[in-house]
Amino acid sequence: MRNLDFSSWHGLLTTLLGLAVITLIGVGIRLLAMQTIQQRRERENRQINERLRTLIAAYKTLGGSFTGNLAVDPAHLRELRQRELPEGRDDSGSDRSRRIRDAVEAALSDIILLGTEEQVRLAASAAEELVAGRPTHTAELVASLRDFIRRVLDLEPVPTHLSIPKQGPTRVAASRGKGDGAKDGGKGGGAKGGGGMGGGMGGGGMGFGAGDDGQDHHH
Repeated sequence: MRNLDFSSWHGLLTTLLGLAVITLIGVGIRLLAMQTIQQRRERENRQINERLRTLIAAYKTLGGSFTGNLAVDPAHLRELRQRELPEGRDDSGSDRSRRIRDAVEAALSDIILLGTEEQVRLAASAAEELVAGRPTHTAELVASLRDFIRRVLDLEPVPTHLSIPKQGPTRVAASRGKGDGAKDGGKGGGAKGGGGMGGGMGGGGMGFGAGDDGQDHHH
């Protein structure tokens, strides 16, 4: 017992305890760093996904048509209403053009915010064409979006020898015309004669048709 050196055992335990504390601190720092990196990657992935989702939506809006008139009509609603229409023809075509222009303007705004340098330049040029009142084509911008989206999704590029027709804005459905409103008004008037609940529904139907009746009297 006299030959045992308790001071050396104490030093060994102290050394082991110190190593354990240092190891725990190192593991904690590593876990914290890994968590921080993971959160940053998740945030970047969300940003990339949101950007990609927005640009895909813009691509579908600007390049959803291959046939017909692929130019965007820059005219506004007040200008469309000032155009003289033939007798008996509604303005559903003008309304469709207005809706297409509104959708294209929103898509261009998203591209200017989230697009690449080339896409921002093309979108700004298209916006300037619209502001100047000139028919605008989006085929070049659509091709840039297509190539970028495929590259981000790790898809093979479109073969260079493949001939893809020029693409234009998606044709949206026009709102209901005057004939539909008058038809609803006639149904409402018939329901009004039934009394009770039918009378209430008829009153609502006459409200939809009021604008058409006023226009007929005006003419």
